[in-house]
Amino acid sequence: MPQIPEKIQELTVGQLAARSGAAVSALHFYESKGLIHSRRTSGNQRRFSRDALRRVAFVRAAQRVGIPLATIREALAELPEGRTPTADDWARLSASWRSELDERIQQLNRLRDHLTDCIGCGCLSLETCVLSNPDDVFGERRAGSRLLVERRGSTVRGGPGAVSAREPGCCGD
Repeated sequence: MPQIPEKIQELTVGQLAARSGAAVSALHFYESKGLIHSRRTSGNQRRFSRDALRRVAFVRAAQRVGIPLATIREALAELPEGRTPTADDWARLSASWRSELDERIQQLNRLRDHLTDCIGCGCLSLETCVLSNPDDVFGERRAGSRLLVERRGSTVRGGPGAVSAREPGCCGD
């Protein structure tokens, strides 16, 4: 990993990518989402302050545990501009994310524990399939053996010869 002398206070996008392990395209994406910031030189080149290294590490760590980018952006917005996130910042923010992560872990454990019970989309047992229909929520919405899925304002109906409409999250979606 290339070392950047302490006297250098700004990094090029290539230096930031090399030091952080993030692709240049990912850094541009993070910048477009307001997660990191740069200034432009007179030649229109990006320059990032050294604190961007810690911010990128912060973003990547939060992403690895499943925190959405919008939530990460809100968390970083609480920090003063130009300040490197500290261990205390991480501890405070990660504690606020704990209940969301615990809920996701619980969902994944339920999925793992009941995976062998799943017989796929168009399940013949919608009342008992704990993966695609926990607590028979579809039965409460409408009667019948077919699922009615609304997508982007249009309705997809199952019928003879129709392609199966699946609930998101079922069978690998």
